[in-house]
Amino acid sequence: MKYVVDTNVPVVANGKSKQASPKCVIACVEIIHKITNSETIVIDDQWLILNEYSNKLNQKGQPGVGDAFLKWILTNNRNPLLCEQVKITPTHSHKDNFKEFPNDQRLKKFDPSDRKFVAVARAHREHPPILQAVDAKWWNFREILSEHSVTVQFLCPLDHKKN
Repeated sequence: MKYVVDTNVPVVANGKSKQASPKCVIACVEIIHKITNSETIVIDDQWLILNEYSNKLNQKGQPGVGDAFLKWILTNNRNPLLCEQVKITPTHSHKDNFKEFPNDQRLKKFDPSDRKFVAVARAHREHPPILQAVDAKWWNFREILSEHSVTVQFLCPLDHKKN
């Protein structure tokens, strides 16, 4: 299976999210272990996702599970069996908008910093699901995104509703 992983998943796996329950932390740790042991992550070819991970995670010192995930991606990003890179195209109008992001007025208020994940999922030929932990903003757009071949897999459906 292939996945696009929102940044809050490894952040929660590190135990760095106040709104995440212990069950949510475990779910994030388990999916990260699953990906790094037998699955494939999908990222963009411009390192926009990796740069965001690098800003929120630490690849040095005594890492948490999320930090180890970043290190794993950095080590394996050129191995297409473990990490696939897809081309996404920023628009001229805004650096956080992409040609691959759905042109749908109902998504006008979708968080610009999260659009890269949607663009990656849509650009990949298999449209892998986006893994989401505790970001409640995604919940309101899940059905509209689904209409555009984007599946959001909520690892912690009860926790994101606390936000």
